[in-house]
Amino acid sequence: MSTSAIVMMVVAMLVMWGGLAVSVVNLLRQGAVEDRAEDA
Repeated sequence: MSTSAIVMMVVAMLVMWGGLAVSVVNLLRQGAVEDRAEDA
């Protein structure tokens, strides 16, 4: 793999995993996980 391909792969992985991390933090901050656990 060329250097530019590796750089683009790392950037794409950071965007995807970063988005996942932001989503999880947002869910925990809003309390949606606790609300669903109490309803069940």
